[in-house]
Amino acid sequence: MKTLKLLTGYFLLATLMVSCYTEVIIEDDFIEESAFNTDQVLQSYDLWYIDINATRGNGEVPFLQRAFTVSFDRGVLYANNNIVGIGKTGGGYGIDVGAYGTLRGTVDIDHDIDGSWFLEVFAVNNNTIELYDASSDTSYYLKGYQIINFDYDTVFYDNINYFIQEYDAWEKIYTSEAGALNDFDNENYIQFLPNFFRSSLDAPNTNVSNLQWDFEGDYQVYDVQGDNSLKTLTLDYDFMGDDYFELYVINDSTIELYHPDSGTTYEFRGRGYQEYLKSAKGSESKKRTKSSNPTMNVERKKAK
Repeated sequence: MKTLKLLTGYFLLATLMVSCYTEVIIEDDFIEESAFNTDQVLQSYDLWYIDINATRGNGEVPFLQRAFTVSFDRGVLYANNNIVGIGKTGGGYGIDVGAYGTLRGTVDIDHDIDGSWFLEVFAVNNNTIELYDASSDTSYYLKGYQIINFDYDTVFYDNINYFIQEYDAWEKIYTSEAGALNDFDNENYIQFLPNFFRSSLDAPNTNVSNLQWDFEGDYQVYDVQGDNSLKTLTLDYDFMGDDYFELYVINDSTIELYHPDSGTTYEFRGRGYQEYLKSAKGSESKKRTKSSNPTMNVERKKAK
């Protein structure tokens, strides 16, 4: 069983009184002795980024597993569950996903989908807290940021594999005249699922629900050594070999795939956006897992 390390609230309250803005400094192992102080700590940062790779335990708190960030604001819990629109949705806070109340060193959350959760709150350092679920012996680690200092772009690119899964399908809207003919010219739709992709030869403007999937296989998104703004994508077709692309994001609904072997550039637009928690399909299907993109040692082929 975890042991709570308690200090008096004097230091915290003194910090609040002398500060000209709401900011709470959390000392290592400092756990608030009252519900008021616990709530002040949870509200001390605009956003808490969930470091999913630091999670400990074999259980799961579904809404923390799903979210990239959570925010505690006067009894309302907000979350950024999607990469699409992150930094814009809800002014950067995301969407309202439930309510919360605090007790001594704990937070009681009533989530709109996942129900009631009673979590213990521990301080790790001055901007990191641990939310511990005793029922599953699982800990989540959250790092605090003020919204003006939060790097949404880094979160976006670090989680681009989730971004491409947030649409039911990607429809090809542009093929460059430059480039050699190749089989991918005929594929007009791609769908990225957590463990595989599918593609279709169906004509443009086909309803997504009517698409016939002609090919499928495994895919992988890669980081590129020495080039933080570039991602690469491989499509490993069942029985057909593979294709390699440089992957660029134009905006929240448009991606560009550059095919170095042929010199062809393609653009795809997302169809059927899944807003997690507002969509029954999305709320059931998307969970973050411990992972990191493998790194590829290649040079950018498409001219900037």
